[in-house]
Amino acid sequence: MKLKIGHIPSVLFLFIIEERPKWDNKIQYLLTCIGFAVGLGNVWRFPYLCQIHGGGAFLIPYLIALVFEGLPLLYLELAIGQRLRKGSIGVWTAISPLLGGVGIGSMIVSFLVGVFYNTILAWVLWYFFHSFQDPLPWSQCPLNANRTSLNEECQKSTSVNYFWYRETLNITSDIEISDSLQWWMVVCLASAWCIVYICFIRGIESVGKAVYVTATFPYLVLTIFLIRALTLPGATDGLAFLFTPEILKDPQVWLDAATQIFFSLSVAFGGLIAFSSYNDEKNNCERDAVLVGVINSATSLYASIPIFAILGFKATSGYNLCLEQNIQLLTNHFDIADQNMTIENYQQWYDHLNQTQPAEVAGLGLQECDFQTFLKQSASGTGLAFIVFTQAVVEMPGSQVWAVLFFIMLFSLGLSSMFGNLQGILTPLSDLNMIPKWIPNEAVTGLICLVSFAVSLIFTMGSGNYWVEVFNGYVGSVPLLIIAFFEITGVIYGRGMKTFSDDIYHMTGRRPNIYWKACWMVISPLLLLVVLIAYVVLQAQIRPSYPAWNPDFESFPKTEKKFYPDWVFAIIVLLCVVC
Repeated sequence: MKLKIGHIPSVLFLFIIEERPKWDNKIQYLLTCIGFAVGLGNVWRFPYLCQIHGGGAFLIPYLIALVFEGLPLLYLELAIGQRLRKGSIGVWTAISPLLGGVGIGSMIVSFLVGVFYNTILAWVLWYFFHSFQDPLPWSQCPLNANRTSLNEECQKSTSVNYFWYRETLNITSDIEISDSLQWWMVVCLASAWCIVYICFIRGIESVGKAVYVTATFPYLVLTIFLIRALTLPGATDGLAFLFTPEILKDPQVWLDAATQIFFSLSVAFGGLIAFSSYNDEKNNCERDAVLVGVINSATSLYASIPIFAILGFKATSGYNLCLEQNIQLLTNHFDIADQNMTIENYQQWYDHLNQTQPAEVAGLGLQECDFQTFLKQSASGTGLAFIVFTQAVVEMPGSQVWAVLFFIMLFSLGLSSMFGNLQGILTPLSDLNMIPKWIPNEAVTGLICLVSFAVSLIFTMGSGNYWVEVFNGYVGSVPLLIIAFFEITGVIYGRGMKTFSDDIYHMTGRRPNIYWKACWMVISPLLLLVVLIAYVVLQAQIRPSYPAWNPDFESFPKTEKKFYPDWVFAIIVLLCVVC
């Protein structure tokens, strides 16, 4: 059958519509992958794990997990996405129709993570808007309703805690008390989703340009913080605490290291597969995987240095304040001349008075000032960003400048990660052909953002922080482990190691070496299985309850609620995989 001349324009039009978009250049692709991998967890979860496990020791299992678990999975996702040029659902369906549920599971997890992740960006925006005030609103307690004295609830806690739990979250006493929507959080949440939509409005075309800022600006801010933090008193004590090695006999250390490297690289979300599908078919995906993995881990360590230097400064300030309060009590009670007792000679004075007049010293109710105790007052997740770090910023000269820089950095990190989460939803939807071709991509992206915003309104209620903790703790744990296990076994034992090796040869010009083959065929699946079993066993042994939040306010009762298990999310993903 001959093609008529009049049909040529329509055929060409259809061809253009079906043509897959591509990155403008390699730098855009790498920055997007790095921005997706390097997120908020690099700034607050990695330093926290280093602190509780001893930094020098924790780095050993962390690097082992990077080499034998993280890099092989990252390489596999980048390679299979680039070769098959499809999103997560299209890739796994092409390998085997039985694996289509793996892609659906990735899409579900990307949606759930994106919903709560952008809520954190809303919190960051709220703090950013208040960082221009002088003094910072969380630096002191507000007046009470009668404006006669300071707020009593704030005085029972601290100004930093009060601003976070009351002014920002207006948190309820437990998760079952939802309260109403907090209008200021709704506005910030809507602003965060609008920014994501604007950056993503034209797909990888607009994302590729946005990452020039979002993926690079955090490194500039971290460098500025590093220079400033190293000049603060107590910085060396914080760094010494970070890199103090401990014995690696606790299995929890190895489990935390394995899960941290796995989740920090953002594998199994589907976003990396989607990004690599827009690559040129002959791109060297092996080099990309090693580069992204190394930069991600190096960023975690690089971010930990200024953070722990600042935490050392905070511990020093808290320790000195504790001593000054004790000094004031001792000098007033024993009528000691001013300036005779100082922080430097406090211990000598205390030992002398405690030996000569122990009863009177004991009756003063002096605080126990131990520097190591202040250093070990760790905080993870939102606690590090919105409580510990904000308190440290207050005590730094020019606190407004440091607060603005810090929250811009957090927003940039989170925004880059949101690009990957959103891509992990949009590309699978396109693979499923669920969206008519006549609907523009801008409208589809806007609809996804609108639906996500509507769902995330649950996080703007008084119980919102509890739900963020539930999603943060459970969405990205068991489901991702299951997805990753099926990914690696599906490619190596479903598609076949020989076929996959031929795919890599076609793309890079050389076959994978023995290291990659050993990891894909034995080491990585076995390690994933061990981590999954260890995680389940640990949960079964501990059987933790989910406590109602107690921000040290006397008006908040210390109650414990039932445990909200991650089996809900695990079952959802398992059903997708089985189907």
